[in-house]
Amino acid sequence: QLRWASNFVTVRSEKMNGLSDIHSKNTILILEDDAKLNEGIRLALKKEGCDFLQCRTIREARTCLSQKEIDLVLLDLNLPDGDGMDFLTEIRNGWDIPIIIVTANNMETDIVMGLELGANDYITKPFSLMVLRARVAVQLRQRKNTGQFIYQEGPFVFDFERMVFQVRGQETEFSKTEQRLLRKLIENKGATLKRSYLIDEVWNGDTEYVDEHALTVTVKRLRDKIEEDSSSPKFIKTVYGIGYTWVIE
Repeated sequence: QLRWASNFVTVRSEKMNGLSDIHSKNTILILEDDAKLNEGIRLALKKEGCDFLQCRTIREARTCLSQKEIDLVLLDLNLPDGDGMDFLTEIRNGWDIPIIIVTANNMETDIVMGLELGANDYITKPFSLMVLRARVAVQLRQRKNTGQFIYQEGPFVFDFERMVFQVRGQETEFSKTEQRLLRKLIENKGATLKRSYLIDEVWNGDTEYVDEHALTVTVKRLRDKIEEDSSSPKFIKTVYGIGYTWVIE
């Protein structure tokens, strides 16, 4: 007899240095074409304080992703209107959302491919509901700790989850690298971050082929997009000999 896991911790809305939680209740998107299993997953997780979006096709899931704020995707791979691996790549390229693959595909090659394409976890059918609940809890907890933030201060409104960025009321596009650097600076507002630290954080420790010039170029591109005069920056300040700091005066 499986026992229900204790309730997930609900994310509370709070503000800190211009950062605010997007919402306080987790929303899970279940993409599973088997109606009974889809509902079974929802029932298994319903006591965990979450909202659910139940989809049976990629088309439905794509619509939900574009219209809703989602905290976790449970993704089947064998779907009636497309390949789950392809959709995994689509999600990963467009959204920063944890993804757990839940599938009957139990070949080692499938597991490796799913994880390499960006899945956060991989569960094979049949599975224990207790294990599912535990793994969902891990992803939601990590997401809470990472934080979902909208930064709204001065001339800026930055929604890092939806990747919607406004500078002085104008929508602006940032590359993934620029987004990581910008968020790291904002999260440490007022602190001076060493160049070596930023390189390691922004390039995720994969620094073998990254030198300080790459950081300099990325900072310049950011300044060109957010500063009124990039040659005399007000927001991304250089601390000579050390690194950079984010300042709102």
